[in-house]
This record gives sequence, C-alpha cells and structure tokens, in this order.
Amino acid sequence: MRILITGGAGFIGSHLVDRLLGEGHHVIAMDNLVTGKTENFAAHNDNKNFEFIEHNVSKFIDVKGDLDWVLHFASPASPVDYLDLPIETLKVNSLGTHNTLGLALAKKAKYFLASTSEVYGDPEQHPQKEDYWGNVNPIGPRGVYDESKRFSEAITMAYHQKHKLDTRIIRIFNCYGPRLRIRDGRVVSNFISQALENKPLTVYGDGSQTRSFQYVSDLVDGICRMMKCDHNLPINIGNPNEKTVLQIANAIKELTKSQSEIVFKPLPIDDPRRRLPDISKATQLLGWKPQVDLEPGLKDTIAWFAKQPSLTAAKN
Repeated sequence: MRILITGGAGFIGSHLVDRLLGEGHHVIAMDNLVTGKTENFAAHNDNKNFEFIEHNVSKFIDVKGDLDWVLHFASPASPVDYLDLPIETLKVNSLGTHNTLGLALAKKAKYFLASTSEVYGDPEQHPQKEDYWGNVNPIGPRGVYDESKRFSEAITMAYHQKHKLDTRIIRIFNCYGPRLRIRDGRVVSNFISQALENKPLTVYGDGSQTRSFQYVSDLVDGICRMMKCDHNLPINIGNPNEKTVLQIANAIKELTKSQSEIVFKPLPIDDPRRRLPDISKATQLLGWKPQVDLEPGLKDTIAWFAKQPSLTAAKN
C-alpha cells in the first residue's frame, strides 16, 4: 500500500514509519519539524519505498499519486509543546484534520485519526470507556489540545457519515519509548533525563495522580491491527496497569541507580487525577493487549536516553 503519515518525524509517527516500511509498504512521512526530527527516520533515507515531505498540514496538502491510507498523527503532544504553541496546536487538530480528511476523500483513501485520552479530560468515570463523554475545561490551559482533539474526532465522524469516508479513530493513552524528546514535559522523559543527570526528579502535586504507560511497540501494534479492522468508532489503546506518578519516579530512580532526590512542585491547572483505559473494546475487536511490561520498557528507554549526546555530555 501507499501510505501517508502526518507527523511522521515525531515519536510515534517515526515508529509507525519503521513498522509499515518493514511490512513492505510505500510510506510518505509528512512533518513541519516543529517537534519532529529527521533523525528519527534517518535509517530509511536510502529506502526507495520511503519519502519525506516537509510541510505544515494546517495548510493545503498536495501529494502526487494514489494513496491507500492517510494517517493523521501530526500534533504537538506534550504539555510543554501545546502550552508553548497553543494556536498551532488548535490549527493542526482542526485545519490539519480538515485538510487530511479532504485529501483522503480526494484520493479515495482510508483515514486514520490519532486522538488521545485527553478527550476524557480530568475524568469522573474510572476506568475510561469509549462511550464516556469526558470532563474537559474548554478554556483552561490544556483546552487547546483537549478540545481540538475532540473537534478532530467530531469532524472525522462527520466525514464518515456525510461522505462515507472509511475512517478509524484511536484514543492513545500515555506512551513511552526510544525517541521521546529529552525534557519534553512528559513524565517518563522528564524523570529519565533528570535521573541520568543526577538532578532532582520533579513530581507535580503529591505524586498520587495516576497514569497508564504503554510501550511504543504495543501502541504501534494496536494501530496496525486497527488498520485491518472495519470499526469506525473510537477505540482506546493503552496499558491498564495503573501507576502513580511517584511510583514511576521511584522506578526510574532505581533503574538508573541515580542519586537524584525527588522534589514536589504545585500541580498544574486541570492536570488529570486518574487516567486508566478500559481496553475491552480493543481486546474484543482487535485481539490486542499490551505485551511489554513496565520494567523492561523503561530499561530500553533509559538505554536510548543514555546514548543521547546532550545527556552524555551533562553526565560527564
């Protein structure tokens, strides 16, 4: 198949590039490189089945030739990014989703939307099922991401219903692994970089808020299974192994053998207290469940971080 991946230079997008190229598909990665890096797919630069287009999907998209799939993964995805780039985040998840849907329709391609567990906001239902409508503050600092992703789901369903476009929607829960950007504001990347540099591990609030962390290979497997399924409504993909932020900090401190102390800072506005996916839909429809346990996943991620020049220089 010939597949376009927007956000293909990003953390998740680049791992998806690896997987789909490995399956023998022709892959076009599109990215404006605001948060993505070309190093993430450098191994494929000489692959005749790989193309890269530097482009902002919030503007009109023109891709030559046929497409079988349009996979929309472009968006700032960490609090640091979308708080620093609020308008850009709103645009990529509204105009960008509109443009990629229009491209899929014009090419008679199938469409895949990467949504997020953030559509549930600070949830009052636990665990979160796909039929839960969420508890989102539309004018809070996180609203630029939460609400724009909710809009992207709505317009995707509108294209499915109005134009009969064949669509998929995935709600991604916290994901980690190699290629996470150093100090990008996400829990795992922050803790690992701080631990490797023997700097204080910054925990916001008292650390009792929970997250459910899935390794990136599990997520990519779920995505590929969804591409082969004809279910058009949202599906949660996440690890149902709920951990507190403080537990993650202590696990990373132990695995890195760091001398870092753990320090506590005020909890950001609208930070979700609990986040746990109900994955019964993914299990029943896709035959999917996570395979990578937290400790080996963290070990692999730590090993990758330890090789990064900026951390190596700081450590030495």
